[in-house]
Amino acid sequence: MTGRFAPSPTGPLHLGNLRTALVSWLAARRTAATGRWLVRMEDLDPVTSSRDHEVRQLRDLARLGMSPDGEVVRQSERFHLHREAIARLDADGLVYRCYCTRREIREAASAPHDDGRPDGTYPGTCRELTAHARHQREQQGRRAALRLRTEGEIHEFDDLVLGLVRGTVDDVVLQRNDGVPAYNLAVVVDDHLQGVDQVVRGDDLASSTPRQLHLHRLLGFAPPAYAHVPLVLGPDGQRLAKRHGAVTLDDLAAAGWDDVSVARLLLGSLGLAVPDPSRIEPLRVTDVLDAASATFSFATLARERWVLDPAALDAPPAHR
Repeated sequence: MTGRFAPSPTGPLHLGNLRTALVSWLAARRTAATGRWLVRMEDLDPVTSSRDHEVRQLRDLARLGMSPDGEVVRQSERFHLHREAIARLDADGLVYRCYCTRREIREAASAPHDDGRPDGTYPGTCRELTAHARHQREQQGRRAALRLRTEGEIHEFDDLVLGLVRGTVDDVVLQRNDGVPAYNLAVVVDDHLQGVDQVVRGDDLASSTPRQLHLHRLLGFAPPAYAHVPLVLGPDGQRLAKRHGAVTLDDLAAAGWDDVSVARLLLGSLGLAVPDPSRIEPLRVTDVLDAASATFSFATLARERWVLDPAALDAPPAHR
């Protein structure tokens, strides 16, 4: 089994990121004889991505006992592979040029649909543009994104955490109007080429999976199994973010937390085995992860989102 963790190097990893990485690592390590765990940097955005962030993210993963099997792959170095896949889809007549602005897309996606498509999906505004209409938009200085031509296909999958998930596919972007391959296309190509057969990620990405399954099918790829881990939320019920306070390893270290205590905190939030520090002295991060991997199962993984109040992290467990 080959799993992967694929962060965007746009800032430090917070507890929510590290928690998902931990599940991904444990899922790969439960088949230690053959399991592999990869790290891929999804640095599609050249403006916000940074090698400095990448170095820090890899350091934090290593601090919690998670190191990749093999070299780290960067999506920004694989655009030629993504574009080859787009060319295949284009040769099958499945790609069209889209000149819509972000505002136009938001307005179109939020408008009620009477064609059976779910709200929030792209309505195909540019699907049937004539050559003259395309020329007019280009004369206006509009750059074209590339979209996948779909017919409202429905895909469902049995998620290892969420159970049965079903969704309708819309005309997803394959390449942005700046020429950068889009996430949904890039992740499908890279998972296939890296031999990834199990994807563990946050449950906010579950709605994207039907689109990716559709792309796997069109490109002739065998799709991986999916496990979408419940997110970590702040006290306001929103996804954990910087505004909630001390949520990175460095922040916690400044508050007196050691890496072993952080690993035990994350495992406990997932309902997984947590070694008793009084039974192992000194307790190391490797001891914590080894104990968890020996009994790891998706069947026992916590299904509820974890609501975390940063105020509760002001002091490590030993100081309470």
